[in-house]
Amino acid sequence: MDVRELTWFTTLAETEHVTEAAAALNIAQPTLSRAIARLERRLGTPLFDRTGHRLRLNSYGQVFQAHALRALDELSAAEHRIATLIDPEQGTVALAFLHSFGTWLIPDLIRGYRERVPKAHFLLRGDAADVILADLRRGHVDLIVTSPEPGGEDVLWTPIEVEQLCVAVPSGHPLARRKRVSLAELADADFIALRSEFGLRQTADQLCRRAGFTPRITFESTELATVQGLVSAGLGVAIMPPPRSASVPGGPVYLRLSDPEAHRTVGVATLAARHQAPAVERFHEFVRSWPG
Repeated sequence: MDVRELTWFTTLAETEHVTEAAAALNIAQPTLSRAIARLERRLGTPLFDRTGHRLRLNSYGQVFQAHALRALDELSAAEHRIATLIDPEQGTVALAFLHSFGTWLIPDLIRGYRERVPKAHFLLRGDAADVILADLRRGHVDLIVTSPEPGGEDVLWTPIEVEQLCVAVPSGHPLARRKRVSLAELADADFIALRSEFGLRQTADQLCRRAGFTPRITFESTELATVQGLVSAGLGVAIMPPPRSASVPGGPVYLRLSDPEAHRTVGVATLAARHQAPAVERFHEFVRSWPG
């Protein structure tokens, strides 16, 4: 079944008159009639009830019309998507990133890029490191902005930014008046962390191991805002990025970490063997040259 047959059928279904439909399609009436007859034979049932020169969609025709219209809409959307991907000025980039980058790095990247390419479009998704890497490998997204560096020779990863990490403690914590601490001083503390599939959790666990201990995790979350709230409630401490906005009264106190490795390297990744559409390639090059 080809697109032409679907178009002819939906036009006839709208007009319910062979002469009018043939004129609208600029084809001969016999040609249209034969095409509809072939379609009905293929489906094994009439799609129209015929009364003189008029046609009426029957129940089978109504079902087929609904699916035909959706199929034509999907094909039209696919043609539009491919056309925009080919055009680097108007193409669409499917970009996934860690949740914590959604409040600062991703908006900065997109704003900077759209100053150069105003008509660029983006499909954005924030999620855990393992999830967005799986999406990249499945072809669901074009690029990911993530940390730490993904494993696997199939992934091409370019560092673009180094983000210092700190420790968030409750305002009444004995260390809250300090400006800087080492992770070793927190070896006996209760920790609040993101779940293990999140890149920040993986980085934090590695930092603690380097400091000589395994953190005692008392609460796990999927959102940094929840981690922050639990710290504010005095339920533990957390390794976190520095706050990007003014501190909230009663919120955590953020202390700098003196450990030399207390940072995470942020990078952009794609699949090494994947052909990139011009729009994706142009944005990828922009991000790789980002002055982080």
